[in-house]
Amino acid sequence: MVHIDAHTDTWDSYFDGQKYTHGTPFRRAIEEGILDPNRTVQIGIRGALYADGDDCWGRDQGIRVIDFDEYKRLGVEQVLRETRARVGSQATYVSFDIDVLDPAYAPGTGTPEIGGMTTYEAQCLVRGLEGITCVGADVVEVSPPFDTSGNTALAAATLMFEILCVAAGTVSKANS
Repeated sequence: MVHIDAHTDTWDSYFDGQKYTHGTPFRRAIEEGILDPNRTVQIGIRGALYADGDDCWGRDQGIRVIDFDEYKRLGVEQVLRETRARVGSQATYVSFDIDVLDPAYAPGTGTPEIGGMTTYEAQCLVRGLEGITCVGADVVEVSPPFDTSGNTALAAATLMFEILCVAAGTVSKANS
């Protein structure tokens, strides 16, 4: 899985002990044997933590976590090389959480975190996934009522289009 987000979504619980929330899905998927942490890369992680060690669990399981500071240091090309090496040629799911974008570009989300990607950086990253075996994807945590300008919805729709182009490349390659 390629997970592009401001948060790891690997917390044990959220919302006063709830085990199944938007902050816990990848932990549950790993625990249930649905997601291979050794074929998972998380890109853009930043923001507040609720407890010591909140950012350690995924790494301890084998997830390659590239926080936003490291993303900026490495540059998109190196991040993409590492991502391709991690997912290989096997079927890969792409999950894009809109809060990876700086709220200046996408304020319409329930969990905004300052200091994030620009829309252009996100486009470059997603377009750079061309060639992976993308078999499914999502763009999540878009909340249009939080953004009366409509920019968040526009960014989400455009980025989903970009991801679908990557998936179309997978289908085209399979039909060649």
